[in-house]
Amino acid sequence: MSPVMLNLTLLRQGSPLADAAEQRRILEGDRSRGIPAFQDALESRGLQPLTAGRIEILQVNVGRLCNQTCRHCHVDAGPDRREVMNAETVDACLRVLDEAQIPTLDITGGAPELNPNFRRIVTTARGLGRRVIDRCNLTILLAPGYEGLAGFLAEQGVEIVASLPCYLEGNCDRQRGEGVYEKSITALKRLNELGYGKRNDLPLTLVYNPVGPSLPPDQAKLEADYRRELRTRHGIEFTRLFTITNMPISRFLADLLDSGRYEEYLAKLASAFNPAAVAGLMCLNTLSVDWQGRLYDCDFNQMLDLGMTSAAPQTIHDFDASRLMGRRIVTGRHCYGCTAGAGSSCGGAIVGES
Repeated sequence: MSPVMLNLTLLRQGSPLADAAEQRRILEGDRSRGIPAFQDALESRGLQPLTAGRIEILQVNVGRLCNQTCRHCHVDAGPDRREVMNAETVDACLRVLDEAQIPTLDITGGAPELNPNFRRIVTTARGLGRRVIDRCNLTILLAPGYEGLAGFLAEQGVEIVASLPCYLEGNCDRQRGEGVYEKSITALKRLNELGYGKRNDLPLTLVYNPVGPSLPPDQAKLEADYRRELRTRHGIEFTRLFTITNMPISRFLADLLDSGRYEEYLAKLASAFNPAAVAGLMCLNTLSVDWQGRLYDCDFNQMLDLGMTSAAPQTIHDFDASRLMGRRIVTGRHCYGCTAGAGSSCGGAIVGES
């Protein structure tokens, strides 16, 4: 396995931002002065504190190991990361998926396919009749030893959600690394050959996120652009496009600080707060699990090491649906990233263009 990017993880760089506590200090400290606490923004608009409902999605981060080191990665994943979920924790996740009757398993990473238990996770969850999502970086489908992965995913009926931050090569490679676009196109063509993006039972979702400190454009309009350009240039078909706002955490936070645009970007997110997006936030129906089995309200809280409220179970081994439903969601200023403009979640924009 060889990396396809020259960027280094924050951990490899020895950056203070490799520590989640340092990221929290910046987000909630003097650098963010003048930006209201997210809870204050909710209260000022007459919105109640966020509370979780029924768990509809179990999102499991099976490790930070990745064959890429993308510039915007909020996980700080890369080839030098060695955090990988072990078999015991995998078993606990699958047990909860079964016993709690959670309808969707969302597998993420890193490159989740690099976890040695990945295929077992997929086949077990599909055997339970669950919808399974693989958050795939596309290039892993071409990596040595993983040539049969695309066929396996199609055989299992796994939904693929794949990052392709632009339909233009230069923009994509600037964010994800030289050569990533070309490999991604090759992988997408392979997926199309298997029926992905062409058959209703093999959904292929592409994910756009801005290259720099700006909000995503209208999702429906951008999807039309992607469809036209990818079809015309490469003959590629896909099911839908998600637009996701860059969160001011991890490597994107480092980029903002290095460019002197952190305060500007956080103010942009806060000023674009959209109360209509709140009801569709992913933390309301999604339970996030890290590679060690610890529980979080969302994937972003996981990366900031913002654990559950003390009244809730703290690990997947202590799972208790009755104590998780109705719990108060832990928030911070990073939550503006999910409520700015059209909103943003793992399922793309939350509200349509007004």
